[in-house]
Amino acid sequence: MKKVHKLILQAFIKPFIVTFCIVMFVLLMLFLFKYIDDLIGKGFEWYVIMELIGYQCAVQLSMALPLSMLLSSIMTFGNLGESYELVAIKAAGVSLRKAMSPLFILVGLFAGGSFLFSDYILPVVNLKMGSLLWDVRNKKADFLIKPGIFNSTIPGYAIRAKSKSKDGTVLYDLTIYDKSKGNAASDVLVAKEGYMYNSRDQNFMILKLIDGVRYEDSRADNAKTYDPRQQFTRFYFKETETKFNMDAFEMKRTDENLFKQHHQMLNLRQLKLKSDTNLMELDSVSKISSQELKHNILFTSRYYNEGIRGNAKIKINGDIISYIPESNRRNVVSSALGQIQQFKDGTFNRSTEYQGLIDKDIRYDIEYHRKFTLAVSCLLLFAIGAPLGAIIRKGGLGAPVVISIIFFLIYHIISTVAEKSAKDGAMTPFWGMWMAIIVLSPLAAFLTYKSTTDSALFDMDQYKIKAQLALEWVKEKLNIKKQKV
Repeated sequence: MKKVHKLILQAFIKPFIVTFCIVMFVLLMLFLFKYIDDLIGKGFEWYVIMELIGYQCAVQLSMALPLSMLLSSIMTFGNLGESYELVAIKAAGVSLRKAMSPLFILVGLFAGGSFLFSDYILPVVNLKMGSLLWDVRNKKADFLIKPGIFNSTIPGYAIRAKSKSKDGTVLYDLTIYDKSKGNAASDVLVAKEGYMYNSRDQNFMILKLIDGVRYEDSRADNAKTYDPRQQFTRFYFKETETKFNMDAFEMKRTDENLFKQHHQMLNLRQLKLKSDTNLMELDSVSKISSQELKHNILFTSRYYNEGIRGNAKIKINGDIISYIPESNRRNVVSSALGQIQQFKDGTFNRSTEYQGLIDKDIRYDIEYHRKFTLAVSCLLLFAIGAPLGAIIRKGGLGAPVVISIIFFLIYHIISTVAEKSAKDGAMTPFWGMWMAIIVLSPLAAFLTYKSTTDSALFDMDQYKIKAQLALEWVKEKLNIKKQKV
């Protein structure tokens, strides 16, 4: 490897690592801001949050890798151009294409690794991430008493405290409604003070009550042996303890097998198998619908013929009702309406099922193409960023960041809009997933041509000359056609 190649590799790797970390940090912050309400106040252990962030890092790789590739390539060649190192490299007889060849190999390795990652690792990460995020979002918030407000988060109980201490462990003027027996507010407990603490195994919250009274309604228990003298019971106490089961506040992990059939949790082989199975179901639904339609038409036509003139076939002119005997008209019309309604209901159910299978097939195809677009997008954005940096010759984090964000937004907007159109059925999944790459590929080729030929990108005089030549060529062709005519 030549020293020029080592120089360019070293100039590229450092900005790439820095920009990748910055982009990943920004994407993680956006993720945390999105789900901040589901994370705060639920008492998660630190390793649960770290596990969630780790999975999210892997999921966000599809956006972080192309953007960091674009930004680092612009920064690298912008710095080399600004310090006239590219001029020295070209003066030494090394073309820009040859100088960039090690970077093409490195980016190709990144693209191949991203494809393997999206096919083998990303489905597993999506499965674990989806399962964990589902459990996190469905976990109840920690038990928290607000003064003057009833708290009903513990199943079967409603607790209210008029005030509490600064550390929240002592409650004053407590009222507790026990609804665990099924009857609303059948048992009521009132106390002046209450001290909260957890049991040693953290499975129960213990409330030590001071100076209070408990009211119990025993009519439901004595329904069979009714005694008017034992309708209500009242207990006074100086000190007692009440235990509350906190199982409802623990995060219970959902079985991951429930999420395995989602299209984002499948690799290429599984997607192909699911897509083939889905197509077989589509064919089956289509055949059943056509057979039902044929059966209804044949049955209705035979019923009308029998209602009109027995089994004899006649030629009908005008209103068909006039050919039916008056004694059979009501039966024939009501039967026809019933058959139409039955056919309409069946068609609606079949169409709903058919549309659901069509949507599943579109999702499978979109996810199939997504496995490849991540790798190709890395190559495409590098092919845009490297020549663009050599043309603008601006290093640092100023102009490269602005330019890279603009181009990445163009790529992301086209990709998002096209994917949304593919999900809605406005275009095929192939065009929906590859639209951004197809649109920006000519731009990458144009920038590469401009950088290798050392031509100015914004030289308006050059574009005017070329436009003038093209216009003269068109006029010449038109004159030749006129002379032939």
